[in-house]
Amino acid sequence: QAQLTESGGGLVQPGEWMRLSCTTSREIFSANAMGWYRQFPGKSRELVAVITSGYVPKYSDSVKGRFTIIRDDTKNTVYLDMNDLKPEDTAVYYCNAGQFAGLPSSRDYWGQGTQVTVSS
Repeated sequence: QAQLTESGGGLVQPGEWMRLSCTTSREIFSANAMGWYRQFPGKSRELVAVITSGYVPKYSDSVKGRFTIIRDDTKNTVYLDMNDLKPEDTAVYYCNAGQFAGLPSSRDYWGQGTQVTVSS
């Protein structure tokens, strides 16, 4: 059974920044693209950012220029650095490991989810 362990999240004020972390096993990390998705209430999960094992990143239009995804192969960890956070960024954020970057499948692995709330 695979594990993706997320950390970070919580309450932050608009304009501030936050880092999310996701750590997994070497076997899973090396074989998959790593990404972050978020889910708003009543909605399906949507892509935030993804990075391939070849270090090619992709961002959704809503976060491009503000968020940065970082893949650290030495630690089997992917980070999401979120800058200039806005209330509309409020969601549950999920780490993802999958064979096809940006295209979730039934074979993907998911983190437990972490709530990010941007509010005054």
